[in-house]
Amino acid sequence: MTAELSLQGVGFSYEEGAAPILEKIDLDVPAGQFVCLLGASGSGKSTLLRLLAGLQFPGRGRLLRKGRPITGPGFDRGVVFQDYALFPWMSVVDNIAIAIGKAQPELRKADCRAQAADCLAKVGLESAVSLYPFELSGGMRQRAAIARALALRSPVLLMDEPFGALDPANRARLQDLLTEAWEADTTKKTIVFVTHDIDEALYLGDRVVVLGSTPGRLIADLPVPFPRHRDRRTLFDSAGFHALRESIAETLAADTLRQLVSA
Repeated sequence: MTAELSLQGVGFSYEEGAAPILEKIDLDVPAGQFVCLLGASGSGKSTLLRLLAGLQFPGRGRLLRKGRPITGPGFDRGVVFQDYALFPWMSVVDNIAIAIGKAQPELRKADCRAQAADCLAKVGLESAVSLYPFELSGGMRQRAAIARALALRSPVLLMDEPFGALDPANRARLQDLLTEAWEADTTKKTIVFVTHDIDEALYLGDRVVVLGSTPGRLIADLPVPFPRHRDRRTLFDSAGFHALRESIAETLAADTLRQLVSA
């Protein structure tokens, strides 16, 4: 079966002859899988996500979606960044409605707004439809960004540390909101979620792909064995969680030590 996303020998440098940011990345992501891309700062996680989004292009190797080359951005891949990327001069509902209109140009403006309002309700923002981004808290803005990505109905969702700037309580709330929306969808989106937090990766993901740094290389690819729906407290208290967490931490630490020794 053709993978939803496939990276074949992917390498990337910002300019020819420069030190590589990513090197020899081989990775297949099946449809409907929630993959967490984990690694320290500088391991190329965000660069890899931007390559999948079609915002940058590999210097070596191939990037495919369902067997076809990724040649640029597309509505088949929704993207959520850490900085929300909402238009400040538009209300929240209009931010989402304009995205729906671009993805489904046959829809009337009123229908786009109705769909946008439904998506906001799914993330608990039904009372904020007429507000502007500056009137929202950081957590609310990120919920609006997630609602916009869901509204596009893209089969693939690419998320670049979307909760990294939030306080722990809001971060946990949005983790739960994301997994609830994903699990409730009859046709699950394929999600690639960038994080540097091991706990977050193990709580959210079906699979954790670990990148080492300088250059970014795949150093571990691990299934997450914990059944869904996950209870945070039960999971975090379990021996299996702690064992897997320590194994990933040791893998990252060992890679860092190898880099220091070879420097």
